[in-house]
Amino acid sequence: SAGASSFFPLVVLLLAGSGGSGPRGIQALLCACTSCLQANYTCETDGACMVSIFNLDGMEHHVRTCIPKVELVPAGKPFYCLSSEDLRNTHCCYTDFCNKIDLRVPSGHLKEQEPEHPSMWGPVELVGIIAGPVFLLFLIIIIVFLVINYHQRVYHNRQRLDMEDPSCEMCLSKDKTLQDLVYDLSTSGSGSGLPLFVQRTVARTIVLQEIIGKGRFGEVWRGRWRGGDVAVKIFSSREERSWFREAEIYQTVMLRHENILGFIAADNKDNGTWTQLWLVSDYHEHGSLFDYLNRYTVTIEGMIKLALSAASGLAHLHMEIVGTQGKPGIAHRDLKSKNILVKKNGMCAIADLGLAVRHDAVTDTIDIAPNQRVGTKRYMAPEVLDETINMKHFDSFKCADIYALGLVYWEIARRCNSGGVHEEYQLPYYDLVPSDPSIEEMRKVVCDQKLRPNIPNWWQSYEALRVMGKMMRECWYANGAARLTALRIKKTLSQLSVQEDVKI
Repeated sequence: SAGASSFFPLVVLLLAGSGGSGPRGIQALLCACTSCLQANYTCETDGACMVSIFNLDGMEHHVRTCIPKVELVPAGKPFYCLSSEDLRNTHCCYTDFCNKIDLRVPSGHLKEQEPEHPSMWGPVELVGIIAGPVFLLFLIIIIVFLVINYHQRVYHNRQRLDMEDPSCEMCLSKDKTLQDLVYDLSTSGSGSGLPLFVQRTVARTIVLQEIIGKGRFGEVWRGRWRGGDVAVKIFSSREERSWFREAEIYQTVMLRHENILGFIAADNKDNGTWTQLWLVSDYHEHGSLFDYLNRYTVTIEGMIKLALSAASGLAHLHMEIVGTQGKPGIAHRDLKSKNILVKKNGMCAIADLGLAVRHDAVTDTIDIAPNQRVGTKRYMAPEVLDETINMKHFDSFKCADIYALGLVYWEIARRCNSGGVHEEYQLPYYDLVPSDPSIEEMRKVVCDQKLRPNIPNWWQSYEALRVMGKMMRECWYANGAARLTALRIKKTLSQLSVQEDVKI
């Protein structure tokens, strides 16, 4: 309907969370914000303050938020500031806290209470005596169910505004598979993933099957949705910042890539007692590269496919795409074999972006996550271990990723079966530090003694292993600026794949 269509811009604005943060500066406009719990219900913007009242399920909802200047289109009559007589009453203003006013409730779509009471006894008293209590019991059950459902919705409204986008109902038609959804909505839209309404609907209809992994963040489960497998990463409540950060990074515009784990949905599900933080992604039955290399050796072709696909994923992550719908440069900061998954086709997909940082090229600033986690000590670059890394220079983070990629390549190459010879699987520096090394132990080995993993002499007998060994050394330089770039590594491995006649 026309009314439902006019409701769509407000829904998109509220679900995208555009009221959460605005540019900070002298000209910033302060507004009341109903969803900004951690910011004392206040947000800042360079655009306008907005207040809107609407009826949802017969209840009045006041929404106060910020609208960035770029969202105020068309000029003079922005979509987000339009009212609808039937659905909502909206007002935009341009002075501090001007959106604290209360608006008149829209006239349409008020839920009428229709109490259902039997008008009279039935013609036969016996039937009435039996039917009356049964009907009353049925009515009580319905009321209890509605009250529980209402309290759950109120709880979620405290976390973030829980609204459904009527225009997306067709997206979830029963014949749609997960691949169809991702293709239709990710590639045709902003390129930043599924709409939040679709994410929540998918997440809440997943059936968990079995636990497939555990970590410091929580657990990973294999789940089923419409006949397909998905991976569900369930964060513990104390890891809320990591969950939010990873979901935020995965939904970066134009991030989707065949060598980066495919993000599907994020949702906070509560059972009335505690909140579960879900992050749903593609499922890869081989598991992590760490698990894969422990179980199998690889051929030269398999080694090149793993190495090239990992470099492709990292190159896309690091790459900045300029434009209004461009992608910022992203550095991983926790690259290791346990955070890289192996796909069915023998290619890699980089995962676990909870520590990633983004680079804003316009302001030349780095968006660093506000959590206490650090990377994995064994894979930390020398400049991270001795704390000489320049945190204000984005290239420093990319160089640290390259050092870690070199260690991952060492793990892969050791498991390469060439002429019937291969090494047993080991973690980098297995022979120099304990199984759970401290930063000080790693610093002594990597920075003071300047040691690196051993590269066997027999690798020189095979061109592919010789090239891999040379690349590793060029990833491990103490000076980060001297290391290879992900793009250079990708080009070198592409040439190697052609020489070795590897079919990618």
